[in-house]
Amino acid sequence: MHHAARLGVGVLRPVTDGHRYDLAFDVGGERLLRVQCKSATLDEDVVVVRCRSCRRSNDGFVRRPYTSDEVDLVAAYCFELDRSYLLPPELFSGRTAIQLRLSPAKNNQRSRINWAKDFEFAATLPAYRAGAIAQLGERVHGMHEVAGSSPAGSTLFP
Repeated sequence: MHHAARLGVGVLRPVTDGHRYDLAFDVGGERLLRVQCKSATLDEDVVVVRCRSCRRSNDGFVRRPYTSDEVDLVAAYCFELDRSYLLPPELFSGRTAIQLRLSPAKNNQRSRINWAKDFEFAATLPAYRAGAIAQLGERVHGMHEVAGSSPAGSTLFP
């Protein structure tokens, strides 16, 4: 919450329990984004974000990943680095964990790497802020006119 608010994001909490998300972000007044909050752990040069819920049932321990139908974003805070990360649904949906690399792999792997710097709040949030408000341009005669995407605000998501 602190890292989002520091970047000017409106942070809202649900009044009731039982949702798959913990917060809602108001990133531009156009739409609220459902956010699941997680803690991330540092494992050498990798930030590990577990994108699942865990609960006990009569059948034992139940682990369930988050999907894009339930959550719009996963926000993860790494205490060791004092950094927050924002994961889009195409990265976390249906997966139980995401690994974000801080430095190159020792085996020189370059493909399919999720770089931590690409998912830091400051790097990720601007993509969610683009919308109708950012598209307003003033004409010479002083009237505002929407320019860019059609319909207005359709560029909210990357």
